[in-house]
Amino acid sequence: MTKVVISGTGVFTPPYSISNQELVESFNTYVRNFNEKNAAAIAKGEVEPLNESSAEFIQKASGIEARYVMNKDAILDPEIMAPRLRQRSNEEPGILAEMAVDAAKKAMARANKTPADIDAVLVACSNLERPYPAIAVEVQDLLGIEGFGFDMNVACSSATFAIQTAFDMLRSGSVRCVLIVDPEICSGHLNFRDRDSHFIFGDVCTAIIVEREETCTAKGAWEVLGTRLLTKFSNNIRNNFGFLNRATPEGIGAKDKLFVQEGRKVFKEVVPMVSKLILEHMADMGLDPHELKRMWLHQANKGMNDMIGKKVLGREPGPGEQPNILNEYANTSSAGSIIAFSKYNEDLKAGDLGLICSFGAGYSAGNILVRKRA
Repeated sequence: MTKVVISGTGVFTPPYSISNQELVESFNTYVRNFNEKNAAAIAKGEVEPLNESSAEFIQKASGIEARYVMNKDAILDPEIMAPRLRQRSNEEPGILAEMAVDAAKKAMARANKTPADIDAVLVACSNLERPYPAIAVEVQDLLGIEGFGFDMNVACSSATFAIQTAFDMLRSGSVRCVLIVDPEICSGHLNFRDRDSHFIFGDVCTAIIVEREETCTAKGAWEVLGTRLLTKFSNNIRNNFGFLNRATPEGIGAKDKLFVQEGRKVFKEVVPMVSKLILEHMADMGLDPHELKRMWLHQANKGMNDMIGKKVLGREPGPGEQPNILNEYANTSSAGSIIAFSKYNEDLKAGDLGLICSFGAGYSAGNILVRKRA
């Protein structure tokens, strides 16, 4: 059976960063303005007053300290509180494709790949800027890659689902090398006026090169030992925005057209689901969790990751065993585990075992077991 490796990764980081304190100042100004405007109705009990937030609350609840965004000023404007991105003509590269090309070129350089070496492009992310033509085909065209491309969306698990898709195509012999890109402008679907979630997301794009072992010339590549995917339907993380919104105009502008979640339910249900997935996958492959040198988990909540790490290892994860990039990037949906992998894998030694794991809306979860090549 053909062996498959991850030979390169790349990260595009947006030019602007928003600290918790900056975000809170904007949010609290909005809260004070709302409460003042609705003071009479609040006094009558007709409207619920809004509560202010704090940087300390955000950090304690999530582990997040800052986030990168594609647009900063409008997000922090209490009258707007949403990103404002320039409308592009059809003759210009789309913003997701532009982000993807940047990350892709970095991954290709690390993997020693040219466009001629790549047979397929997968764009895997939570939020596509348009239904068609596929962003993947646009990225393919901008990079000068032959072959084919397609988009896929499994929310926060999109990257790991794409890795299994590439893994299966490579082992079947239909392709030699696959480029996966995960462009995420999560600030576009985030309700910055919701105290419980306004701090969660940031923007980024990651890229991954997956290829057959015999074509790999990069140093420090990782063999993909096995993959496993899981989905279970849940409404606890949901976004009802879509092209059919115009067919139901009474719902336009409703809160459910942005990101909504029942955070406590998600924590309670996803932690055991993901822990079980990892442990059963490793058991079926004859691997001992105690062999794991590093876990690159989905970056949504530090407490959730700490709990999963403890369940998998049977103890508290030690320093460096479970890298956290939430403090700098926040939750970047499908890209989070790939950022962690890209930034924290080069120090490991040949033969070391690791796992890349994502989980989120669906519920969905994807587990990729990898071993560093000599």
